[in-house]
Amino acid sequence: MVPMSDVTDELDDSPILEEVLGDALGKMRVFHAKLVEEGEPRGLIGPRDVAIIWERHILNSAAIVPFVRESTAKKQFKTVADIGSGGGFPGIVAAACLPDHQFTLVEPMERRIEWLNECVEDMELENVTVVRARANEMIEAIAGASGVQGGNRGNGNARNGKGGRNGRGAVARGPVLDLDGKPIQARHPFAVVTCRAVAPMTKLSGWTLPLLERGGRLVALKGRSAQEEIEKASKEIAKCGGVRPRVVDAEVGPGLESTHVLMVDKK
Repeated sequence: MVPMSDVTDELDDSPILEEVLGDALGKMRVFHAKLVEEGEPRGLIGPRDVAIIWERHILNSAAIVPFVRESTAKKQFKTVADIGSGGGFPGIVAAACLPDHQFTLVEPMERRIEWLNECVEDMELENVTVVRARANEMIEAIAGASGVQGGNRGNGNARNGKGGRNGRGAVARGPVLDLDGKPIQARHPFAVVTCRAVAPMTKLSGWTLPLLERGGRLVALKGRSAQEEIEKASKEIAKCGGVRPRVVDAEVGPGLESTHVLMVDKK
C-alpha cells in the first residue's frame, strides 16, 4: 500500500493553482496536505480522489468564488452561509479565497464539525464560524431573531425550551440551540448561501432560500442535471421567495472541465 505522503496530485506543480487561487494558495496547500493524509481515512473523500484533490475538490469549490464576489459587491455586510459543509467544500475553500467575507459553515455531523474546526485552525482562517446544526435550526434562529413567524420551526419547541407570553400576548421563546445544545448566534439573514452536492432543489430550496436576505443569492455547485432540478422544483423555489433560477457553466481552471453553478435570487 502506497503511503498517503507519497501520493502525487496531478496538479501539484501546475501554474493553474496560483492563477486560480492567487493569495489563497498558501492556505490551500495546507488544506490539500491535510486532505491527502486524512481525507480518505476520515471518510471525507473517496480513495480515487486522493490524486486529484486539487481539481475535483479544491478548484471545483473555488469556481463559486467569482459568483459570490459578484453577489456581495454592493452589500455592506458580506455574509455567507455554507450549508452541509462536510469536508469543507465549498465553504473552507471559498472562505480562504474571500478573506473580506464572513463565513458560517453549517454541518450536523459531529465528526465533520471536528474536521472543519481543525481546518480553520490549521489554515488560520479568521473569517469562519462553524456551527453544528441542520439548516432548519439556522432558519429558526434567524426567524426568531427577526420576529418572523412561519417556516420550518414547529419541530424544535421541546428541544429549544419552553416559550412564555410577552406583554403583547405573543409567544416569547428562548434561543434556538445547535445540536450540541449551545445557542445559535445567527441573528440576520445572509447575503449568500452556498452548498455543494447536498440535495436536489426540491429539498434544497426550503433549506437555503429562507436563510437569505432580500436581494440575496443562492450559489450552489451542481451536476449535469441542474437545469432539470430547477424545472422539477419551480413551485418550491417560488414558494420560498426565489426568482430567476438559472444554471451557468463555471470555469474550474484553464484546460480543465468546467462545472455547473445553479443560482437563485431572493426577492
